[in-house]
Amino acid sequence: MPVPFADRLAQAVRRKRTPLVVGLDPRLEMLPAELALAAPSNPQQVSAVYERFCCQVIELVAPLVPAVKPQVAFFERWGPPGLEALAGVIRHARQAGLLVLVDAKRGDIGSTAVAYAQAYLGPQAPWPGDALTVNPYLGPDTLEPFLSLAAEQGRGVFVLVKTSNRQSGAFQDLPAEVPLHEHVAAFVERQAAQTTGGCGYGAVGAVVGATHPQQLARLRKLMPHAWFLVPGLGAQGATAADVAAAFDPRGLGAVVNSSRGIIYAWHQEAYAHLGDKQWQEAVQQAARDTIEQLRRHTPAGAL
Repeated sequence: MPVPFADRLAQAVRRKRTPLVVGLDPRLEMLPAELALAAPSNPQQVSAVYERFCCQVIELVAPLVPAVKPQVAFFERWGPPGLEALAGVIRHARQAGLLVLVDAKRGDIGSTAVAYAQAYLGPQAPWPGDALTVNPYLGPDTLEPFLSLAAEQGRGVFVLVKTSNRQSGAFQDLPAEVPLHEHVAAFVERQAAQTTGGCGYGAVGAVVGATHPQQLARLRKLMPHAWFLVPGLGAQGATAADVAAAFDPRGLGAVVNSSRGIIYAWHQEAYAHLGDKQWQEAVQQAARDTIEQLRRHTPAGAL
């Protein structure tokens, strides 16, 4: 049997002594000058640049972090060449010894869900993730193909519970006996508890935004067996202190994603002195600084 994803994630976090995950969100308008394109409408050229940039970022952060999170949409935007680039980025991350959390937010019914699950979690997946983000709002039966395949293959699933976007509450906080997102949390906890590994967490985790710290703290209590994938640090406005409640006293239980705040660090005032020509140094320094902030302000300092 494969080593459960939850345990592999715990091992990786302990090995690197940080819960930081670097998001790979390639955007043409933010790339360094050395990767600028004269004809940015050509899908083949754009995709090749995206792959080159993301692979360079992977090499910069691989010694520092346990995982990366490629966002599928930025590659999908450029059609087949973009998806080929995504496959190359995933392959490069695996070769660098990183876990890959594929951010695709898939969710559908019946055989369609099975096909999506096979694409990212199956033994012959063209975009093989160690874990995949999924959308639960079509109902529990739509999640079953993802959950069963993840358990079979030793991979993980992160279910959208409370997302980091500003208007997430319009649907997710709708009142019933409890807010809608807490019903989803209860489902996630049941699934996580049934798949608990040696680290105390299960194969089914939750996406919980750092931009809602009070709800983050409550959801940690509601889902004691679920790994949290926590977006929203940095560019979306959340601080390291905002995510402290996501962790257990060992510094486990959550991985915290930062994308723009790290991979485009030279655009920020704090790293502007490095300039566009030293973008690699800015990326590494931003990653180190974020790691230090998490150690200082969260239980991750115990790792």
